[in-house]
Amino acid sequence: MEETLNVLVLMDFNDAIMEKLRAISPRLKITRKVVKSADDIPPEAWVSIDVLYTGGIVPEPDAAPRLRWIQSHNAGVDHLLAQPLLAAEDIIVTTVSGIHAPTLAEYTLGMMLALARKIPTMLREAQKVEWAADRFTLFEPVELRGATVGILGYGSIGREVARLSKAFGMEVLATKRDLMHPIPQNEYTLPDLISEPDAVYVDRLYPPEATKSMAALCDFLVVILPLTEETRKVVNHAVFDAMKKTAYLINIARGAVIDEDALIHALQFGHIAGAALDVFTQEPLPSTSPLWTLDNVIISPHIAGSTSHYHEDAADVFAQNLERYVNKRDLLNRVDRKRGY
Repeated sequence: MEETLNVLVLMDFNDAIMEKLRAISPRLKITRKVVKSADDIPPEAWVSIDVLYTGGIVPEPDAAPRLRWIQSHNAGVDHLLAQPLLAAEDIIVTTVSGIHAPTLAEYTLGMMLALARKIPTMLREAQKVEWAADRFTLFEPVELRGATVGILGYGSIGREVARLSKAFGMEVLATKRDLMHPIPQNEYTLPDLISEPDAVYVDRLYPPEATKSMAALCDFLVVILPLTEETRKVVNHAVFDAMKKTAYLINIARGAVIDEDALIHALQFGHIAGAALDVFTQEPLPSTSPLWTLDNVIISPHIAGSTSHYHEDAADVFAQNLERYVNKRDLLNRVDRKRGY
């Protein structure tokens, strides 16, 4: 008889999800606990765990000697990889990358439309309870049709942003680390997300080294890069100086991918037209940040990836990976420690 695999789920999955996970294999003994810290799990419980599903809580080094695989509830793993436990190279880390593609792409297109159609200005002007005399100048839009969008980071989210952008008649540019393999192997894709050849969506792919050159061509620059040492502050003064004064920035990645001081300077002095920001170097965004007071900025509190069925989508990735793990097959969305994602 094969050995039991002890799985600890640190997420408030409902009973239906838990039943789905337990039905994968009789070898799986799955326990659900909702806790605030690793200390809330008794030491004797950590000792027996083989697989951990977590939103960020992990045990201390040596507390879980049997642990061989961590499935993250998130796509980004920069905070998770910084945990001392993850110094152990023999622990596999996987993510739920791919489930956010529709909601983040819709957020991105929503922000493009809001910025292009001057919706924040409309809302502010409406507070005056009067008809703007210079309304045609004040609300003159940027049409998405014929505009150019540049996508920094052409993964599953970037592909969906590109697909929707094409539907609006936009030219699509993108940067990607591996230009030879536009669609990576063993990457999770939502079952209902239609996948077509990349040529349909992207007019031109660039290496990361050409970020500044690509940014100079864009009316909208969308940041979807993972946070690594290579990408930290990669969107900096040089990139903003290269951008059109009429261009807009949208960040749905991590705040630290952008040099926030350089961004504030670019926004204050009109080097770019505006920005929609869901993520920031420090979160929550401090009340003292100048970003709060800039009329050409839309701020959202790191909610762009949220959806009412997040748990179900994330659990689907975990279910597929559990089945693969039991049958000793390659896991989906396995993190490359050297790359950082």
